[in-house]
Amino acid sequence: MSFLYSFARGGAVFGLVVLVIALLKQLILLVGFLLALVKLLIIVAFVALLVMIVLAIFRDRSRRKREAEDI
Repeated sequence: MSFLYSFARGGAVFGLVVLVIALLKQLILLVGFLLALVKLLIIVAFVALLVMIVLAIFRDRSRRKREAEDI
């Protein structure tokens, strides 16, 4: 009977190890997805900043052109 008990205990430990591995896989996937999302947000913010800089340059050029024409 103790032979069956030792198999049951080993099965429980094995099941617990498999469960922990499965949960760690899911956690790694989630962290990877969140890091990719953060990277994408950083890229979008950088592109938006560049667009704002370019628009400011064009606006300043057109303003200077209008001021030069007024004189």
